[in-house]
Amino acid sequence: MLTFRGGAAGALLLAAAGLLATAPAAHTQPAPVGVSITADLTLTEGGVLEVIETIGVPENGSFTMSLPLRLKIGDDVERVFKVTDVTATGAGTTKTADDQFTIEAEPGESTFTYTVHNTVSDAPGTQVFHWLGVLNADIAVLDVSVISPTFEMGIIDCKLGPAGNARPCADVHTEPDGVLYLRQTDLRKGDAIDLTLQMPPGTVAANADVRGGNSNNFFAFTAPVYAAFAALGLALAAMFAFVLLARKRAAATRADSDTFDPLIQHGGHAEFTSPDGVLPGEAGLILDEHADPVDIAATVVDLAVRRYLWITPVSARGADDWRISRVNAPDDQLREYERTVYDMLLPEGTDTVAVRELRAPGRLELEPIRAAMRTDAVATGAFADPRQRAIPRWIGAALIGLGAIITVTLAMTAGHALVGVAIALAGVAAVFLPKYLPTRTTLGDTIAGRVRAMQRGLDAVSRDRIPPIDQETIFSRALPYTMIGGRADNWIRTFRDMDPSADSQPGLYWFAGYDRDRNLHRFAAQFPFFITALEAACRSE
Repeated sequence: MLTFRGGAAGALLLAAAGLLATAPAAHTQPAPVGVSITADLTLTEGGVLEVIETIGVPENGSFTMSLPLRLKIGDDVERVFKVTDVTATGAGTTKTADDQFTIEAEPGESTFTYTVHNTVSDAPGTQVFHWLGVLNADIAVLDVSVISPTFEMGIIDCKLGPAGNARPCADVHTEPDGVLYLRQTDLRKGDAIDLTLQMPPGTVAANADVRGGNSNNFFAFTAPVYAAFAALGLALAAMFAFVLLARKRAAATRADSDTFDPLIQHGGHAEFTSPDGVLPGEAGLILDEHADPVDIAATVVDLAVRRYLWITPVSARGADDWRISRVNAPDDQLREYERTVYDMLLPEGTDTVAVRELRAPGRLELEPIRAAMRTDAVATGAFADPRQRAIPRWIGAALIGLGAIITVTLAMTAGHALVGVAIALAGVAAVFLPKYLPTRTTLGDTIAGRVRAMQRGLDAVSRDRIPPIDQETIFSRALPYTMIGGRADNWIRTFRDMDPSADSQPGLYWFAGYDRDRNLHRFAAQFPFFITALEAACRSE
């Protein structure tokens, strides 16, 4: 039981998590100076407000107070209250008419007892007791005590004074036993008493009667619903801004025009270098966020260039074909996805394979290669971790479930069921959020920008900048990087007059069949067919 003493009877408002519900506010007619009022308000565990008011009116005076029993709380929405168990003793009378409960007191002392129903509404989380009274008479001394059986009541706010100029209560405190005391003196006509207390959820029963244009419509747009959808709008705006910024950052890498020179000159020699040591297959994956057949083919060529594989043109059944043979076994210099590509080409016990054989159904399993490439990109920080991207989906699923529960609960109790719908919609947005985020991280965007800068740098390379002895190495090392950008033909054209024997070794050191050639004219004519056949093998499973 919760008990109030002192002051003019006011309005009772109870809410949970900031949802406000009001009880009748008192409106008094002018009363002569010297009127004394003592009001004991008891909020029972059943959710009804029991009131005992003692009013003393001086000689030749009178006092009138009315409590509205129908209170508008929104567009076409109103709270309905009921007063029962009314008794009056002394020089006082009461009446109920036109949705008003009126108390009238003549000179002398009068005592009024009555019960107000339908005063309480709540929602999960907490209950807030808000007592607001407006004094239409001067009060010499006001003493208030509040008793809560749970001893868990706390003061949220207490203010006194005229509307718009209220001041904190001078003397309000809660004793260790949980009893709240408020004492004020020299209160003037027009002053308001605004006291807000917080109680544990379920302290009293909820019984609010909400009616109006949306009567019995628990899905009506009420103030709490507008607040919930405003919060939803802010959340959606924040999500949209986050996605927009991430996609804008990713798009900026394509609009950049910087150039990265992949050639390093020192001591009369030239070397090829890639930005951040990125590998060809890795670069192709980061550029378009997909493990394409050309990325796998570029990895195969790169393994040959780095002396793990040897490529030999052959003629089979009157058609051109190529054999890929083992040169060196995989070692710790290979990344995991490169080892996966190597093992798929040449499983244990297989030393050579024809490209035509790779096109046989089930011979080349591509999904493990793609998965290994994506895992590598996550490990290097270029791609977002899918496990982290799953967190918003789990949160969204939880919000959808929570929203559904709250919707049903509020529809069956206090109304404002659309609050739960707003929560569920936030969950839906969270579920779909990762779908619209770029796979690349900020680091991945930086690497993608540098790879594109390197591609522009490769387009600007001229063969006469490179010493003849270094031309074959640089041509070979850069070739897989030109493949992922569709610029291999241009790169080969740049070096088509290169003598592959200028390094004292005949032919290309990783691609057989050109030992007697003094230029790359035949290689330029045949290599595109090899790449086309290899990419075709990387498309079929």
